[in-house]
Amino acid sequence: MEKQFYAVYLKPSRPDFATTMSESEKAIMMQHIVYWTEKLKQGKVYAFGPVLDPKETYGLGIVAVESEVELKQIISNDPAGKINKYEYFPMRAVVPTILTS
Repeated sequence: MEKQFYAVYLKPSRPDFATTMSESEKAIMMQHIVYWTEKLKQGKVYAFGPVLDPKETYGLGIVAVESEVELKQIISNDPAGKINKYEYFPMRAVVPTILTS
């Protein structure tokens, strides 16, 4: 089965979230980094991290999965989903053939 690519957008709960996180929010975001790093090691995520937009820092990931159902499972198990919201969009990614096999 060919991989499906998605741009995954993690919208913060408030515009200044990145600079005003409480200790408990920081702990959740550290769990979020560990979680997505594991997905990266599994080859399901090609890149992820904060986008430093001057208007609002937000998270962005490029994900390659077998199905939208798998993507929804990944998102639903992310600790950051407890305090932020996810959106995702299909992507027509151009990647080296070695990455899709």
